[in-house]
Amino acid sequence: MRFHEEANRDRYDAIVVGSGLGGLSAAALLARAGRSVLVVERHDRPGGYAHSFRRRRHHFDSAVHLIGGCEPTPFEEGGLLHRLLVALDVRQRCDFARVDPCYRIEWPGLTLDAPCGLEEFIEAHADAFPREEKGIRSFVESCLAVRAEAIRAEAHPACGGRFRAEDFPLLRRHRRASLADVLAAHVGDPMARGALAALWPYLGLPPSRVSFLYFAAMLMSYVADGTYYCRGTFQALADALVAALRSHAGELVLRSAVRRIRVERGRVAGVVLENGQHVAAPLVISNADARQTVDELAGADRFPERFRQRVAAATASTSAFVVYAATTLDLARAELAHETFLYDGPDHEGELPGESCGAPRWISLTAPTLHDPSLAPPGEHLLILTTLVAAAPGARWGAAAKARFHHALLERAERRLPGLSRAVSFDEAATPRTMERYTRNEGGAIYGFDVTPTQVGAGRLPNETPLPGLLLAGHWTQPGGGVVGVLRSGVEAARLALGAERWAELGL
Repeated sequence: MRFHEEANRDRYDAIVVGSGLGGLSAAALLARAGRSVLVVERHDRPGGYAHSFRRRRHHFDSAVHLIGGCEPTPFEEGGLLHRLLVALDVRQRCDFARVDPCYRIEWPGLTLDAPCGLEEFIEAHADAFPREEKGIRSFVESCLAVRAEAIRAEAHPACGGRFRAEDFPLLRRHRRASLADVLAAHVGDPMARGALAALWPYLGLPPSRVSFLYFAAMLMSYVADGTYYCRGTFQALADALVAALRSHAGELVLRSAVRRIRVERGRVAGVVLENGQHVAAPLVISNADARQTVDELAGADRFPERFRQRVAAATASTSAFVVYAATTLDLARAELAHETFLYDGPDHEGELPGESCGAPRWISLTAPTLHDPSLAPPGEHLLILTTLVAAAPGARWGAAAKARFHHALLERAERRLPGLSRAVSFDEAATPRTMERYTRNEGGAIYGFDVTPTQVGAGRLPNETPLPGLLLAGHWTQPGGGVVGVLRSGVEAARLALGAERWAELGL
């Protein structure tokens, strides 16, 4: 890929700050609509948390493990990623492998594979907890109904959550509900509730704190729309969006950063790049950390006090500690799923550890070579070990803390995979400081702002800011974190930029 140190032109119709999937989707849609677009990325490759990296002959995804919506689905407005890639004419650039089961749960006394397909998902949980079959079914059906309402609300010409209660009764009823609240209303057995909530790490908050509305949308994106891995790593997805951008004369500048968003006469006028180049544009879409966008890039004094207070009061999400490893163990015979969660039990509550805390209570094991052997040399598998840790801005994560967590994750994986320590051919750890260094997200946050009940929907920052000409995309803004969430934010930013009333006008 060619690297550019500066933009080729001094003026564009739109500039996108950061090449995460939200920013890239917005940029590609704008370019397709005939706008001149520049994307500025400080890293040496596009994708944000979807980028991949290489160590020797091993190819690792940095953060994304699975994705939903890669094929047409029979459910209302499902398959967003498929529709986006088709609209951009780059669907053929991505080779998605269907992953089933979606994930596996293991704790003492329970091993459960969570299959794709609504009925199959319900039956698997009902087989494990037969007395809870009715409640399990009603919970899953509620998740699907909520997801359908949320998508209709998103496509509604009104915005900001200003709807009549009778238009979207489920969203109104559950707007302040946690996942734990709704599970308790449907399912009595704590073990069954723990199993149904097992995918909570994908949103970074335990059941008592995570928004039910957002969890329902996320779960259905996998169960109803199907779960997939992108062969060749998810870098191929980011590269496909870049190809769509470039096919319409859009430009991507790598190894460069935006130093400042220029504001003239009360509205956005362009950006100043790190190299000092001034680039004019009447529209800037920031895919960067929202607080940094407001406080550092644009300047807090450019915004009304109420908006500044809202940005300052929002709570950033958790971070992660990850061990990227290669092993000569035959993981295909180890009865692992692509994503296996190892829990101590069904209770998912408790504080997340920080740099000075003890060993994590759970980890996930991701084995992407089960679906794409080309990621490692013959005779080897990749194994990615992940746990969530507190995102603490200013935390040092020195050598001792990093070594302690590194050992703890490998030791926990060894209990599940005997002999692993002797069969690791490569391993490397990433701390929240690593996440922060590559993304500049405060504290290494991996989901933008927390997806609590008060920080989703109208409670989250809107895509449109009070500063004319400045839009937001990515996991800091509506609707929230996760791959599908950031793609939706990018589409919405493009809709606003183009003045379209509905997504259908964008070809979606």
